Amino acid sequence: MNIETRTCREALRASRGFASFARALSTAFVIGLTATPVGAAGPCTATAKAVFGACQNEVMDDFLIAQAICINVSDGAERAECVADASSEKIESNQLCAEQRLLRLESCAVLGQGRYDPNFDPALFEDNFANLANPNPYFPLRIGDRWEYREGTKSVTVEVLNETKLIEGVRCIVVRARDVEDGKLVEDTPDWYCQAKDGDVWYFGEEVKDFESFAGDRPMKPELVSCDGSFKAGRHGAKPGIIFRRFPTAGEVYRQEYALGNAEDINQVLSTSYAYGNAPELDRLVPRRLAQLFCASDCVVVKDYTPLEPGDFARKYYAPEVGLFLEVKPRTREVVPLVGCDFDPRCRVLSVR
Repeated sequence: MNIETRTCREALRASRGFASFARALSTAFVIGLTATPVGAAGPCTATAKAVFGACQNEVMDDFLIAQAICINVSDGAERAECVADASSEKIESNQLCAEQRLLRLESCAVLGQGRYDPNFDPALFEDNFANLANPNPYFPLRIGDRWEYREGTKSVTVEVLNETKLIEGVRCIVVRARDVEDGKLVEDTPDWYCQAKDGDVWYFGEEVKDFESFAGDRPMKPELVSCDGSFKAGRHGAKPGIIFRRFPTAGEVYRQEYALGNAEDINQVLSTSYAYGNAPELDRLVPRRLAQLFCASDCVVVKDYTPLEPGDFARKYYAPEVGLFLEVKPRTREVVPLVGCDFDPRCRVLSVR
């Protein structure tokens, strides 16, 4: 099976998840959610309701599969424990569906009730990544540029490859991200970014590949265990979003990606003039010298969150001509700084900071 053509996540959707969404959408049609009478909730709210139904259907599908597995456990005590675990998982999953619905509805309040149907006419995009006419300084896509980030024993290497993909008629550059933890590959994902002529950078999809290594394998090789989060604009209703605006405005909120129930990241611009020491909340968990190295009241800070993970969000810090140099997650206190790059002289001192 060609993973790019049919990801393991999409195979799961085809068998169960996508069918669940179709059933929920059918229900939405029956109760009239496709119409928007005066004074009624708009398409954004209707979408949240339909996806909530799909989530509940998927929970029930998972529960019934779990029950079937338990039936085939021979030991009575183990079988009872299996059933109890399945029931607990069902309750927790339904609670997550409800929390996701609330966050989608909150997002509708800031994004608006309109249908999400962005215009990505190929004529609006550049196609020569070797010579971009209007590159985005906060999200550079120069072929060969490389960044390295590190947190504890985990490192992430990001590289702009000399490869492109044609998606819905739009030429996208391939940016590869490789995560290594304790010397073992845990993720290898190509992202597909497209450069609009107005300077905005669009996100047209990613081919997520999560790996795990198992002791006892000879030789020990990373095994593909998940493709969750993969999406491609134009497939199964997925649509692209904007990963970074050329001229961001503090307070604006926009979608990065749109694959319902799978990839729904949203950006909120927190600051377009960040410098360390001017905003205590934005300074929280930020390495002072790192921020001072890259920011002169010209850095952009965004809040990156998704309805799929209620309560979690990341703050991301971008510097002109460098791009992302820091990600922090306040809830878990994770700090992932840039530790190297191969195109900016300031990166040479990062290893000694």
